[in-house]
Amino acid sequence: MFLDRARVLIRGGDGGKGVISFRREAHVPRGGPDGGDGGRGGDVILRVEDQLASLGDYRNRQTHAATSGGAGGGSNKSGKAGGDLTLKVPPGTTVKDIATGEVVADLVTPGQEIIVARGGKGGRGNARFASSTRRVPRIAEDGQPGEQHELELELRLIADVGLAGLPNAGKSSLLAALTRARPKIADYPFTTLTPNLGVARLDDRELVIADIPGLIEGASKGAGLGEEFLRHVERTRLIVHVVDAALPDPLAAIATIDAEIAAYGHALDALPELFALNKIDLAEARDSVPRIVEALEAEGRESVAVSAATGEGVDRLNKRIFALCAARPKPEAAAPAERRIVFAGGARDVRVSREGVAYRVRGDRLERLATGIDWESPELELEWTDAPQQLAAPGAKKKR
Repeated sequence: MFLDRARVLIRGGDGGKGVISFRREAHVPRGGPDGGDGGRGGDVILRVEDQLASLGDYRNRQTHAATSGGAGGGSNKSGKAGGDLTLKVPPGTTVKDIATGEVVADLVTPGQEIIVARGGKGGRGNARFASSTRRVPRIAEDGQPGEQHELELELRLIADVGLAGLPNAGKSSLLAALTRARPKIADYPFTTLTPNLGVARLDDRELVIADIPGLIEGASKGAGLGEEFLRHVERTRLIVHVVDAALPDPLAAIATIDAEIAAYGHALDALPELFALNKIDLAEARDSVPRIVEALEAEGRESVAVSAATGEGVDRLNKRIFALCAARPKPEAAAPAERRIVFAGGARDVRVSREGVAYRVRGDRLERLATGIDWESPELELEWTDAPQQLAAPGAKKKR
């Protein structure tokens, strides 16, 4: 089922725990610490797949997480790295960070990849804490938690031509006449509830045509199916206005669509346009066509009279569509860029606050360090003497 908007919660894998271990082997006196580091957590990656045309994979599953890294082991063995999770999206998908409202990526090129949640770093094993003054460290770090973000995925179809018009204007019938698409067609308004795509051909050339659900007055403000589908016209090179020429006042229908496209914004009213005056197999339409053509030509606007039902005029319309699109070449698809990270994660500063006569110190690295301490160790006081040095890197300052 077609879905063009989805919310997902994505999580990078947690880093694995570092371990406390000591080398104990015969004939190896004073073996020393040999606790290995935890493995890094997996990343969550979005990848553009050309075969997809919908976000339907995310309808029933909103939470997606990469696997966590494994714990370190003795003999300085590092934990296994967590596996990356790759989520596939169709071309034309924009990615918005719900927390900030910022659009962090616009994915249009097949093969393009972005990292949307990085895995946490693995914790350090006790071998990392050995020094000339501390030969038997009983301390290790927990792994760093993976990043977590709530995202909104929004699809804006990548089509060359968009068919726009009032409900029951015959857009779906015209799409079927121009292409091999087989959309649902019926003699009542709002038969089309989701966009349909078809491929038109002329000689050795192809164009993708999108039929969007019918617009009504107020669509730009959300009336009817409104803005839900107007955005699918944003990336097109040409808008074909499908007009039911058999209406009592077809010029009023044209004015309604003009007003909605202008009100929607996003430069839709600046796109090249062509009017398809449909249903000329009906007497009422044939009588109205000269009047409609005259009014449009007075404004410098081009039209083609057609009948999607009988096929009359469809070839001429197809040729004009290809000619107008040729005058506005499609941007060449760029090669997939190197995988990039869209959220710039940084080390969190240590926070120091005074509580009475004591100070409370908070910080990601410090907290991971504290959870890895062997609190039952009789050498605990010695373990903690290096805390100022451990805090120095994150940026804590000594207070007197």
